[in-house]
Amino acid sequence: MAAERSPFLRNSYWVLRHGKSIPNEKGLIVSSLENGVLPEFGLGSEGLNQAKLAGELFSKATVEFRERYFGPTFELLSHEKYAEIWALDEKDPFMPPEGGESVANVASRLATAVANIEAEFEGCVILVVSHGDPLQILQTILNAAKKQETSQESDMSSRIKSIMVHSVLSQHRKFALETAELRQIK
Repeated sequence: MAAERSPFLRNSYWVLRHGKSIPNEKGLIVSSLENGVLPEFGLGSEGLNQAKLAGELFSKATVEFRERYFGPTFELLSHEKYAEIWALDEKDPFMPPEGGESVANVASRLATAVANIEAEFEGCVILVVSHGDPLQILQTILNAAKKQETSQESDMSSRIKSIMVHSVLSQHRKFALETAELRQIK
């Protein structure tokens, strides 16, 4: 796998959505840390096979980013409720679901994590393993920051701050991933 990277990033990034989990199989939203670590909400048998295959395909550095918290209103409900969350996100990515995290909240914490990685490593291939929403938000902010090639902001943190606007953040669903999908951020 070629390690293409953007001129403003010191490393190249890949994202990998976790394998099919038991909540995926049951059609449940599980986003709280308390529920997410319970064995009954871990990977299903298909997800374990997907994880093994992904590990064989890509054995480089890994970073684990936690799930976006959708709040108690959505916790343990049908994944069909994601449509409601994403409609809210499109309308206002700065407004969190009640008690949860907004797209902007997640983008801010991911930007901090990437800034830390960029400060510590150079010339590495970084694999970010996480959940669907954080990975699509990460792709959104990095792609938008990359398009700022003519920006006067030279450092990555400043570029990301400059793209933290409604028109960018509300489009994060364009980067949706299937379970166990591996994708390079270009």
